[in-house]
Amino acid sequence: MTPDMNVWTGRVDPEANTDRWHQQVQPFSTAAEPGTTLIGFCSDEGVRRNKGRVGAAKGPAAMRKTLASLAWHQSAPVYDAGDVVCEGEDLEAAHSALADQVAECLALRQLPIVMGGGHEVAFGSWSGLAQHLATQEECPRIGIINFDAHFDLRDPGFVVSSGTPFAQIAQACEQKDWPFQYACLGVSRGANTRALFDKAEQLQVLTWEDRTMVQSRLAEMHSELDAFIGRCDHLYLTIDIDVFPAAQAPGVSAPAARGVALDVIEPLIEQITASGKLRLADLAELNPEYDVDGHTARLAARLIHTLTL
Repeated sequence: MTPDMNVWTGRVDPEANTDRWHQQVQPFSTAAEPGTTLIGFCSDEGVRRNKGRVGAAKGPAAMRKTLASLAWHQSAPVYDAGDVVCEGEDLEAAHSALADQVAECLALRQLPIVMGGGHEVAFGSWSGLAQHLATQEECPRIGIINFDAHFDLRDPGFVVSSGTPFAQIAQACEQKDWPFQYACLGVSRGANTRALFDKAEQLQVLTWEDRTMVQSRLAEMHSELDAFIGRCDHLYLTIDIDVFPAAQAPGVSAPAARGVALDVIEPLIEQITASGKLRLADLAELNPEYDVDGHTARLAARLIHTLTL
């Protein structure tokens, strides 16, 4: 993949120490020093299969455009590795290409941040982490932390889509005899069937519903998340932007009637990054076609900015 560095443009201030992202992001190469590498995943094939509203394939471009103008406060380098593009309906080939790119970045001591795309991105992201860790450990303890209004545990035996990635991962873990450790934070009861809640209970998923994720219970959430992190050696963070209220994130494939506020989620993300165990992150479901004045793209850019501080 060859990144288009022309997208990294924006305002240049004449004063000293006023750099913005577009002045600092570099093209990824195998000679890159350890840092963060952005990978686009241009796909909404999974959303289409899941009968959602398509448009998330344009999410990576919207994130880059918004990131470009943010003030630079990072201490480590950030690279752009370009985009994995889902050609036609071939989601499986896109998953494989993404996995290879993630694994390569991890081997070069990068923190990959994948910009989706529908939440089908998760299976490709995790597969890359698994591919990398399999060369180093017999039974890695990977913890998946998903901020999402949906469990995404639908049965992939019917059709693989944006609603199946964590069921696919659970199956892959079973085949490898690896533990499946999954936390889904922000679940909307009205957006998940009884069957999905039953599946989450069967898989012992750490679950917090959107209506319980409020400031007054933040200490409790920190405690439970700390215990979850303690059982893991590696963390994969995945953020479906539809976990946020529709007023904060209107430009998603499935807007949330309630959602979870940024001031609740952001401290939990900071806790995850502070653990020292984060190996991989991705963001999913930004749909620029339905965004309002760039609100959702700005939110996604802030999350990436926070992850790279």
